[in-house]
Amino acid sequence: MAASTVLAKAVGAEKELKVHMPGYGGLRSSGMITLAGSVRAMPASSSSSSSAGIVRAVATPDTAVVKRSKVELYKEQSNFLRFPLNEELQNEAAGINEVATQLIKFHGSYQQTNRDERGTKSYQFMLRTKNPCGKVPNKLYLVMDDLADEFGIGTLRLTTRQTFQLHGVLKKNLKTVMSTIIKNMGSTLGACGDLNRNVLAPAAPYTNKEYAFAQETAENIASLLTPQSGAYYDIWVDGEKVMSAEPPEVTAARNDNSHGTNFPESPEPIYGTQFLPRKFKIAVTVPTDNSVDILTNDIGVVVISDSDGEHQGFNIYVGGGMGRTHRVETTFPRLGEPLGYVPKEDILYAVKAIVVTQRENGRRDDRKYSRMKYLISQWGIEKFRCVVEKYYGKKFEPFRELPDWEFRSYLGWHEQGDGALFCGLHVDSGRIGGKMKKALREVIEKYNLNVRITPNQNLILCDIRRTWRRPITTVLAQAGLLQPKYVDPLNITSMACPALPLCPLAITEAERGIPDILKRVRAVFDKVGLRYNESVVIRITGCPNGCARPYMAELGFVGDGPNSYQIWLGGTPNQTSLAKCFMNKVKIQDLEKVLEPLFYNWRRKRLRGEPFGQFTTRVVYKVALDDATHGCRQ
Repeated sequence: MAASTVLAKAVGAEKELKVHMPGYGGLRSSGMITLAGSVRAMPASSSSSSSAGIVRAVATPDTAVVKRSKVELYKEQSNFLRFPLNEELQNEAAGINEVATQLIKFHGSYQQTNRDERGTKSYQFMLRTKNPCGKVPNKLYLVMDDLADEFGIGTLRLTTRQTFQLHGVLKKNLKTVMSTIIKNMGSTLGACGDLNRNVLAPAAPYTNKEYAFAQETAENIASLLTPQSGAYYDIWVDGEKVMSAEPPEVTAARNDNSHGTNFPESPEPIYGTQFLPRKFKIAVTVPTDNSVDILTNDIGVVVISDSDGEHQGFNIYVGGGMGRTHRVETTFPRLGEPLGYVPKEDILYAVKAIVVTQRENGRRDDRKYSRMKYLISQWGIEKFRCVVEKYYGKKFEPFRELPDWEFRSYLGWHEQGDGALFCGLHVDSGRIGGKMKKALREVIEKYNLNVRITPNQNLILCDIRRTWRRPITTVLAQAGLLQPKYVDPLNITSMACPALPLCPLAITEAERGIPDILKRVRAVFDKVGLRYNESVVIRITGCPNGCARPYMAELGFVGDGPNSYQIWLGGTPNQTSLAKCFMNKVKIQDLEKVLEPLFYNWRRKRLRGEPFGQFTTRVVYKVALDDATHGCRQ
């Protein structure tokens, strides 16, 4: 059925129809999606396990025998992420073997090839930094800028998790680049791999107590869950530990084993030899500020203060995650749901208990189902809470009421609260290069500015004196870094993953394709009579893994073939609702055929002030997803 036909039926429908997503098992009363019963949680492994066929966890009997993925064996036999990576880095080959390719992810790097090139593979490496809250000291920014020119492809990329990606590093230069980052206030440790990734927090450098406390908490959580074995420093800086001292409360929380969370004799007291079943993502924020996509994380932490602004504790969400697999309907994106509230002094212990619950119970046999969202979907939140409480040693208090969320970009000029200003800059798809890169270097170096990376792939310049505002604005504008009022509203909220040519998982274009797609969407807006200042949240990924969080977009494009996308509709501007799959296999040349009837009917049939995503949920899916000839088989 054509999209225009579906829309014609939808806008005229009077009866509210139930939306059914194939393979999701229906919607829970809490609004969360349940997993089909065929997916089972498996016990995790222990650092004390020496048998390749046995997985042992802290509370798992020695007789438990389950299948494990090969990555689990690689981790167990690696001497805490050293072997065979250390040997592979010493040989003359341009690349590294399969085992080392998996292990180097934990060190913050992916082996890649340029897929635009034909013939012999030219191996190169992408490095990803770890910057809790997106904080980047002046010294580190300038070093990253230099490394991109000397050892990379001449660009820096800002990610959706507030980090840098540096592409195109050759194997022979890896140690030089890594050690330079480490010795200049940076790190790549844990930016990838089966452990806690970069911890998000609002990037705005406000000096008020609430924002400062959220950022401090994010940094403490990041420190708590950083690998401890020393393998990272052994390999990249010959054993020299170049790191700042951590707060004593972090050390105390990591070492505490009152409730059986730790491997007492292990160099990795929280992770053991097996680390986590898959990647793990955490975000911290304050009420109303959803600049971090709080519900898409494994753990979402929200600061709770009293009427005087004094911090009292934290609300905790659990179970969010974006990744899925095409045509496997038991994989799905999922929103986090409330777990409970903890006093402020307990947050590190509560987070640790959640991580350990996933470590012990997340699946290790099939990596498609290894994220914590599948464990919670299979168990239900009540059972999950009960198990976490055993490791936490306390009951969670009731979740505190929160105001509505809103997305904040922090673009443009703002007061920090200490007399200085900050300036948020829109960077298309987070790619810094050419004139933009030179202008940013000039400004950041001349005025000795610290910077922040936002979860929307943008950059914030911090600590700006008022007298610097005009000259900085002039230099940036000449390089195309314009104030938000001069940027197309469609671009302001859009995101795309890198995809082709370097990502090995990409099925089609994302970053290279989004400029043309946004122009075509704008042309359709003009054709159907939508105003320039109206916008929709558009996100594009080259595969279903969801790095740019397309399943939260009002209009999401998910690569499902060469020059082909799934179309997802129904997210909201404040990032609190999941989109739903609308169409499969939409060829890039046919976008207007799909988008024009959607936008035309949105203009004509929407309620006052109704965003596009809410309109599609209210009107389009009443017919489209209930029609056997339409919608997605995921």
